[in-house]
Amino acid sequence: MTTLGKAQTALALGISNLVRVASYRLGVRVGLNPVRRLVGGVVQGVFFQPVAQETLDLPVLQQWQQTALLFSYWPFTIGASAPNWHINPLDGARIAELQRNWWQIPDFDPAVGDIKPIWEASRFDWVLAFAQRASTGDIASLDRLNAWLADWCVQNAPYKGPNWKCGQEASIRVMHLAMAALLLRQIGATTPSLLELIRLHLQRIEPTLRYAMAQDNNHGTSEAAALFIGGSWLATQGLQEGERWQQLGRKWLENRAVRLIGEDGSFSQYSLNYHRVMLDTFCMAEIWRQRQALPRFSPRWYARALAASRWLHAMVNAENGDGPNLGANDGARLLQLTDTDYRDFRPSVQLAMALFANARAYETEGIWNLPLRWLGVELPQVLAEQPGNCQFDSGGFAVLRRGAVMAMLRYPRFRFRPSQADALHLDLWLGGRNLLRDAGTYSYNTEAQWLSYFPGTASHNTVQFDDRDQMPRLSRFLFGDWLKTSYLEPIGEQVGAISFAAGYRDGHRASHRRSVRLYDDTLVVSDQVDGFQHKAVLRWRLEPGQWLIQGNALSNGEHVMQVHASVPIVRFELVGGWESRYYLEKNQVPVLEVEIHQPGSLITEYRWAS
Repeated sequence: MTTLGKAQTALALGISNLVRVASYRLGVRVGLNPVRRLVGGVVQGVFFQPVAQETLDLPVLQQWQQTALLFSYWPFTIGASAPNWHINPLDGARIAELQRNWWQIPDFDPAVGDIKPIWEASRFDWVLAFAQRASTGDIASLDRLNAWLADWCVQNAPYKGPNWKCGQEASIRVMHLAMAALLLRQIGATTPSLLELIRLHLQRIEPTLRYAMAQDNNHGTSEAAALFIGGSWLATQGLQEGERWQQLGRKWLENRAVRLIGEDGSFSQYSLNYHRVMLDTFCMAEIWRQRQALPRFSPRWYARALAASRWLHAMVNAENGDGPNLGANDGARLLQLTDTDYRDFRPSVQLAMALFANARAYETEGIWNLPLRWLGVELPQVLAEQPGNCQFDSGGFAVLRRGAVMAMLRYPRFRFRPSQADALHLDLWLGGRNLLRDAGTYSYNTEAQWLSYFPGTASHNTVQFDDRDQMPRLSRFLFGDWLKTSYLEPIGEQVGAISFAAGYRDGHRASHRRSVRLYDDTLVVSDQVDGFQHKAVLRWRLEPGQWLIQGNALSNGEHVMQVHASVPIVRFELVGGWESRYYLEKNQVPVLEVEIHQPGSLITEYRWAS
């Protein structure tokens, strides 16, 4: 990539953000940032008191009794005593120097590998699970909750070791502790030990807040929410710093909502799961605000929260709660109060719609209503308008619907950094079945081949030119030369079909224009490609099954896909690809590859029984 291209990417990231990052790193390195001068003692004592009020009678999480699920997927055994907070339960890798200052620990340690499995237990999902059971009168779970928190404090001395390294990880702990206090009805009668633990966390979050904001992602929303929630908590208990932290958190919550969420609800990270993380965070902030009778946020904040809620509602399949495996997906899941699968987004959608739309997303009774009951949120009687055809132009998403069928087309509207080279990727859903699918993410710290494959163009349902990604990769989390949409036809209705089209021209002057028509029993996709040097490869990532090729068509005995071209098809081949629907998990999927060597058009027809 040219120097000019890199400069353009830097400008797109934002000069103010680059200055924030550079000044933060320099300040930490030379000792000017106050985070290097933080001190704190190990917190001792009881964190939560016995439940004196009437106990709740609601279904509790089955996780965190004998087993737990790492990233909501990988099972591992737990005992009555606290786990090792510095070990990867999947491979046994551990952090060696536990008393090392967090800022001296490298971001990517080859001896440890992916640090996220080590962080996961310190997100305090188990705090919610134990608090649930304690609120039903289970004294043993209350004892276990206090014992594990005490052990965590001893094994994670303030600002030492890996679990203090990330401000967002600290913020998630604050939010989960606050929600546990809400479940146990102990917000107004908080123990000194819990207040001190919250104070230590906010003291860690504040000095690196501007670095979090420079990322323009959910680090900023999480840290702002933690400061708002934790600061107001401390303020009501008479702790001096609390009011300042509360106001700082409120300021940045307002700022992040307006900056990172478009008027149509699109979020800066272009990711279904990160959208849920942001929305769950906003829900926790609003629930806390209501419980503490604090002043409302601004009308613009609520407008963006409502738009974000509708965006997620539009993407999620009501039948099973799943949705396109869109964008980066690191296994993050906040506010888990049900045993629903990680890929079931309905609990988050129902809670957000109740809070911000004053309407329910799903009319029928179901497990998706449990978070509202646990958190004391009234379930509205009004049913929200159900999603239809939607174009979210701020983020570059078009959602087309015909009955139980949904097609989602991704097109480039990169106001913020793209995490995947997925322009003109198409997802197709029939009810709860994902017929044409995205590959996902797999891991942020793994072998180079997977770091390249999953975010790359080859792992999406689009066209790849000359074996390269649509945008050049500058670093692990950064692409350069961001694509721009050069052609757009808004969603429209033709005879018996819903249509949409978009296109782009990349930095090598190759162009791709895709039009989509969705009928009751057929999807027709037309791809016009030009400007490449050697070859263009169209990929369709299929639902796992027994697919067989016959001429220029393939079938699994139930569905049929045909591809026609205006130029000779050089290769029409079914190959093995990969997908990751959960973090650190990957499975093979069948992928149709159609290769041409001349500019032209490719027309794909996918038919199913109506």
